[in-house]
Amino acid sequence: MQHYNDILAEVLIDEETLQSRIRELGAEISVDYPDGNLLLICILRGGVPFLVHLSRYITAPHMMDFMAVSSYGAGKRESSGTVRVTFDLQTDIHSKDVLLVEDIVDSGHTIASVLEMLNLRQPRSLKVCALLDKAERREAVVPIHYRGFTIPNKFVFGFGLDLDEYYRNLPFVGVVDLEKYKPPS
Repeated sequence: MQHYNDILAEVLIDEETLQSRIRELGAEISVDYPDGNLLLICILRGGVPFLVHLSRYITAPHMMDFMAVSSYGAGKRESSGTVRVTFDLQTDIHSKDVLLVEDIVDSGHTIASVLEMLNLRQPRSLKVCALLDKAERREAVVPIHYRGFTIPNKFVFGFGLDLDEYYRNLPFVGVVDLEKYKPPS
């Protein structure tokens, strides 16, 4: 695997800017959910770094659970549009305030499908918190209640977003230099 510096076109959002905005989101969420009925649901795997940092800044009592869904085929960068649950929640969300925590909303198909599935479980409320919103790529209507950043239509990695399952650990969001990037064979 190439070193990330060899394929980094630019740092789109640096670590300080990320942390500052996540702190602001945590404060907003804390004000909106003061009663302790909040359940954060993280979409695995990309949402984990965002969830961990966000939860530190939410002062209201809250719980966490995880869900894994797949809408990408092996080695694909584009969603197939068909969403399947590969790991389901362990918590009953009926009558809870649910906040779906996602790393990026791109076309919106995956999140729209997840919201539809979760609504059937009758939560008291259901909202979306996305670190990154690639709004110009949106094909499905997705109400994003808490948005970290609206980003341009660029291939990004870092801070939870992978490049062939690597680099989720980077403390910033970078843009892939597609001329230098060589996908694994």
